[in-house]
Amino acid sequence: MSQTDPEVLIKPLGAGLDIHFERDWLADLHTRMDNNGPWDRPELFQLALESEAARLVQSFDELQCLRHLPSFTPLDHQTEAARKVLLEMRGRAILADEVGLGKTIEAGLVLKEYMVRGLVKKALILVPASLVLQWVRELNQKFGISASAQRKSYMWANTDVIVASIDTAKRSPHRDIVMSLDYDMLIIDEAHKLKNKKTTNYQFVSGLRRKYCLLLTATPVQNNMDELYNLIHVLKPGQLGGEGSFQDNFVADKRVPKNEGILQSELSKIMIRNRRSDGGVDFTKRIVKNIPLLLSPEEQALYDGVTRFVKERYDEMGHSTANAFTLVTLQREVCSSRDAVFVTLVHLFKKLPETSPMRPKVWELVELIRGITANSKAEKVIELVDSIQEKVIIFTEYRASQEYLMKHLKDHGISAVPYRGGMNRGKKDWMMDLFRGRAQVLVATEAGGEGINLQFCHHLINFDLPWNPMRLEQRIGRIHRLGQTHDVNIYNLSTIGTIEEHILGLLHEKINMFELVIGGLDLILDQTASLETDLMKLVLESDGDEEMRARLNKLGDSLLSPATSKASNPAEPVTKLRGVTGSGRSPRTQAKQAMSTGFLPDSGVVANSDTAGFAATTEIISTTGV
Repeated sequence: MSQTDPEVLIKPLGAGLDIHFERDWLADLHTRMDNNGPWDRPELFQLALESEAARLVQSFDELQCLRHLPSFTPLDHQTEAARKVLLEMRGRAILADEVGLGKTIEAGLVLKEYMVRGLVKKALILVPASLVLQWVRELNQKFGISASAQRKSYMWANTDVIVASIDTAKRSPHRDIVMSLDYDMLIIDEAHKLKNKKTTNYQFVSGLRRKYCLLLTATPVQNNMDELYNLIHVLKPGQLGGEGSFQDNFVADKRVPKNEGILQSELSKIMIRNRRSDGGVDFTKRIVKNIPLLLSPEEQALYDGVTRFVKERYDEMGHSTANAFTLVTLQREVCSSRDAVFVTLVHLFKKLPETSPMRPKVWELVELIRGITANSKAEKVIELVDSIQEKVIIFTEYRASQEYLMKHLKDHGISAVPYRGGMNRGKKDWMMDLFRGRAQVLVATEAGGEGINLQFCHHLINFDLPWNPMRLEQRIGRIHRLGQTHDVNIYNLSTIGTIEEHILGLLHEKINMFELVIGGLDLILDQTASLETDLMKLVLESDGDEEMRARLNKLGDSLLSPATSKASNPAEPVTKLRGVTGSGRSPRTQAKQAMSTGFLPDSGVVANSDTAGFAATTEIISTTGV
């Protein structure tokens, strides 16, 4: 040991390497000890001690971010997901929790943890346009992360944590800027939109330079096994081998996997899926009420006329499904509003050649519309909203029905705001703020069924019903999710003697859609991803209501029997439903008997929250246990 300077201690380590210890503080300490001061205040010492203690890492497995959350405590399944991403998945994971279980919170925890550990500084978060400000608010308020919404081109490079619409990011001039930057972490919400590798979304995201990556989706598979491969390839190329080897090793048919055990093992390395049925999370109840309504004579005449037109047109096309979707849409629109079917008929009339014999028939239907002066469903909506006296969300599939409802509500002195896909990001956020603060009713199209959180509302009216059960669950998931403190009331409006009545009978009564456990309905949906197509052909080819009802029952049995044979604990319905045709009396007789209350006997069902959710994924996903 040598010492050339009294204030520096040098310790040689060999091979010309020395350690220099600064000793200038030692003389100051001796002086203070000799003079008994001056000393710093004990409060400053305590602060310094606490500062050092806060920086002390007791265990690498411990989440450091939990001590830095300013305003909330995450749930156990959320912290466990973050820990698994950190320790087992090395920062690359698909968060595939069911709707309403807090995938955003899990992603925020992972991002915060990596930032606390100094592993992430620059992060890009790509989400649907309607969710940009919602993400910014949650990151700032819940996690203390200084995130900003992208508004100007210069923000891409100058902002450390930026939230943007994927549609904006992939457009020029933003695309070139984003592609030139290096990101420590990339987070993509609603990642199922990357399932098709031919889309610009897929190609854009695949080209982004990132170290860590999180993909958020409740439905990692919707149609076939290729979607699963594409999604995982974006996240972690090579995890499932090349595309050819994936097909050889894991795909028996388009939607049928093979070597399930090996595939499950590979998926568990990059995917986390929590379900409501797993327990541990207390959800409020769903109270489901089916409300059958009689069409007015004028509405019934229009429905019958459209039905005849659809059947004739389908027969003329030789039962080709090329334009069948438009034909069935006409029938569904009649069940919604005259305005919806009017728009479609006018478009169809304009497309037909002037010499077409179909033009006069289409115009006859337009003339029938002129005779309709009221909407049975809209009148029931007014009655419901007046009786509820709280905030209500109304979902419809059709823009024309949305505009009609807006006018009808205004005419009755009810404050309402619209929400639809065509609105820009700023207007959507404005509509949300108006609904939260001033308006009683939000009238939304399907664009309102994705991503947004509306737990401050607990009443939902399905003005018309989608044929895809997953879309119906997405609607309900906007209000029945973590943070909801009230039981959720769901009102399903259906018209007696129409295809809408039959579809409700299939979805709600035949397969107990609102009551099945998650695994059970996963299995049902696994049997047919083309449920809407099957229903469309069934409706067009059935000769009358009785045949349609019989074929729907057969379809329901075919969907249900494989599921019940595979499910270890098939769901027991809380209340046995008597459907609109189940008592032996005619639908119209039952409806008239129930008109005084607006409900069929026993049509209100209280669905236990643990058995009320589902996601449309293949069985291999629903049974991985990840």
